Amino acid sequence: MTPNPPPSLPPAAYLVPLVVIGLVILRNARARQLKIERMWVTPAILLALTALTFVQQGPPSAASLELDAAALIVGALLGWWRGRFTRIAVDPATQALTSQTSPIGMLLILAVFALRYGLRAYAAANAGALDLPINDLTDAFLLLAVGLVCAQRLEMALRASRLLKEARAG
Repeated sequence: MTPNPPPSLPPAAYLVPLVVIGLVILRNARARQLKIERMWVTPAILLALTALTFVQQGPPSAASLELDAAALIVGALLGWWRGRFTRIAVDPATQALTSQTSPIGMLLILAVFALRYGLRAYAAANAGALDLPINDLTDAFLLLAVGLVCAQRLEMALRASRLLKEARAG
């Protein structure tokens, strides 16, 4: 008996992520006000939800822990890199901070989405060859996103604080 191939998604299923990506690009294309004192909120919520997700699961295997650690590290590196490419400006008169994602940062997000969909399609077609439960893969993608967001926010908060101190001193 041959296994059935995984069902393919209708083309409309790809429309929602493309619309979301388009909205994110439009939102990030213009400068937005940056409030350092609020930059910890999103990472804190993500960390709490991620911890809740992992607490509800059984103990992970060694291979799962290695995959999770690698995903978190890669996500943090990508987030730090994306944060470095985010333009942060201080208005000399009001000392208000603004941030604007660079085109490189936007391309990074597009690349992460494309990689995710490519790996998802590969995992669906080759689930037996991967020798990993699908939950381990979804956990790794979750940790990649958490690492990316947390590291980006940390890098931006550190740089924005430094720029604001320099503006106040000068």
